[in-house]
Amino acid sequence: MSSVDIAILGAIAGFTIFLGLPIGRLRSPSTGTRALLNATATGVLLFLFWDVVSHAVDPVAAALTAVTRDGTGSWGRFAALAAVAIGGLALGLMTLVYYERRTAGAGAPGRRHGPGAAGVAEFTEPRVSDPVATARRLAMLIAIGIGLHNFSEGLAIGQSAASGEISLAVLLIVGFGLHNATEGFGIVAPMTGQSERPSWGFLGLLGVIGGGPTVIGTMIGQSFVNDTLSVAFLALAAGSILYVIVQLLRVAHNIGRRELTYWGLLLGLLLGFATDFVIVAAGA
Repeated sequence: MSSVDIAILGAIAGFTIFLGLPIGRLRSPSTGTRALLNATATGVLLFLFWDVVSHAVDPVAAALTAVTRDGTGSWGRFAALAAVAIGGLALGLMTLVYYERRTAGAGAPGRRHGPGAAGVAEFTEPRVSDPVATARRLAMLIAIGIGLHNFSEGLAIGQSAASGEISLAVLLIVGFGLHNATEGFGIVAPMTGQSERPSWGFLGLLGVIGGGPTVIGTMIGQSFVNDTLSVAFLALAAGSILYVIVQLLRVAHNIGRRELTYWGLLLGLLLGFATDFVIVAAGA
């Protein structure tokens, strides 16, 4: 199988994420619909967080086992992988925390009182954020986190195809494709019901950010496999996904509808596990 064919396989798996993006253009959904969509997206991301963390920890645990049980590894290797995992998690989480603080502060200035001079009220009145801009910023952050996760999926596809395991690669594509289809509405859930619908161009950008890394990972995965690189991207994804989960839980609190929120969380988790079982059935 040629490199172009393998890249096409990665694109098929990654860009199923576009299937769920049109939901972001729903006009005036009910409060219940918004609560259910937001909670389902949160459930999908909770599954992704667990999935990403478990895969990031596996090489670290294997390195520790090689030292303590098999006697074939080194403490330096274990320490290096552990440091990459911790550093990636912290970087993925805290970068978004400080990014939000900076953009929220710059994007929502208070009213000015008087020409050329700041009034006392400018420093005492709370800033009013633009809900449309906030929702789009959150959707972008979700796409970034999912993109980091999908990069590692691409590595698995590329590695399988390059080693001649075509049947495994195809099964991985089916599994990841189903999995990514659920991630699409997870990205756009914060934008449903806003006063201004997202443009098709913006939805396309979100899809490229979320699904495109699958293609890049596929092309890299067919060339070489590196545990350190894989752990780094998985840890970055875990940190960014954790940040987004907290934001979506805050949105759920503001919407209300507690019962629907819990049903949505359960539905999202089940969707995540159901699509992951296809990948497990492939032997990955």
